[in-house]
Amino acid sequence: MRVLSGIQPSGSLHIGNFFGMMKSMIGWQSKSELFCFIVNLHALTTINDGPLLAKNTLDAATDFLALGLEPDKCCFWVQGDVPEHTELTWILHNFTSMGLLERSHSYKDKISRGLMPNHGLFAYPVLMAADILLYQANLVPVGQDQKQHLEITRDIAGTFNHLFGQTFTMPEAGIDENLATIPGIDGQKMSKSYNNAINIFISKKELQKRVMSIVTDARAVEDIKDPDNCNLFAICRLFLNQDQEAELRGRYLRPGLKYGEVKKELVEIIWDYFAPYRDVREDLTKRPDYVRDIMKTGAGRAGKVAQETMDAVRSKAGLNY
Repeated sequence: MRVLSGIQPSGSLHIGNFFGMMKSMIGWQSKSELFCFIVNLHALTTINDGPLLAKNTLDAATDFLALGLEPDKCCFWVQGDVPEHTELTWILHNFTSMGLLERSHSYKDKISRGLMPNHGLFAYPVLMAADILLYQANLVPVGQDQKQHLEITRDIAGTFNHLFGQTFTMPEAGIDENLATIPGIDGQKMSKSYNNAINIFISKKELQKRVMSIVTDARAVEDIKDPDNCNLFAICRLFLNQDQEAELRGRYLRPGLKYGEVKKELVEIIWDYFAPYRDVREDLTKRPDYVRDIMKTGAGRAGKVAQETMDAVRSKAGLNY
């Protein structure tokens, strides 16, 4: 089974990225044919600073490697290094209805939050479809917010297959309902663009600042708390095993729990959890050319697969003569 997913290099990676996508991706490398990539073309929809995007791309690749992705066990590359992504995107544009894109919840949500409307943001799902279909992926692990984009991918693939015969594999969404939406410090979905994230590789002082800012309700110490509607509990449980989660839930359901104490505990839990990864990342940041070489090698491997798909697409669409 071929599993594929990508992550935007739109800023420092946070624990929502890790638990929502990266951890599962790293797990897939030992039990599937994993294709994992840094989607720098997608990041152009929100980043108009060339040096910043270049830095973020290298940082994201470094972070992934530090967190346990092994390039010998998967295909790991940068999206923009494989030109077939943009070629297939243009072709698929011509088989994508305006109505399909106009119904995209993600576009409307981003515009409502102040992002500048542009064609790239509007047509984002077509590039995502090309990313997936180019590699004939069977499974695409996505968050709940990306489920509609995968449905759009299936619609586009279905249209092309209907017109030209079986060409693209129909991908399935892999959604972990327990991690469908990871809250940020304000209770909304954790996101760099919402400035509500807890970044993975930050100083302990900054970690303390972010964790202590997690929004909680105004219940008094002597009141019983509601773990199922608490941002703090939702973030804590990401790092806890079943017994530890049950113990914390019990504390919530008894008088006497202080949110401030739980936050202090969470700081130490997060700091210790990522300690081994920080050491690896520190070493990798001293060897940027090594990281670049890994990504170029991955792009070569990805390009061979992409070329096979494009040979069929070009022939069927009439672009070979």
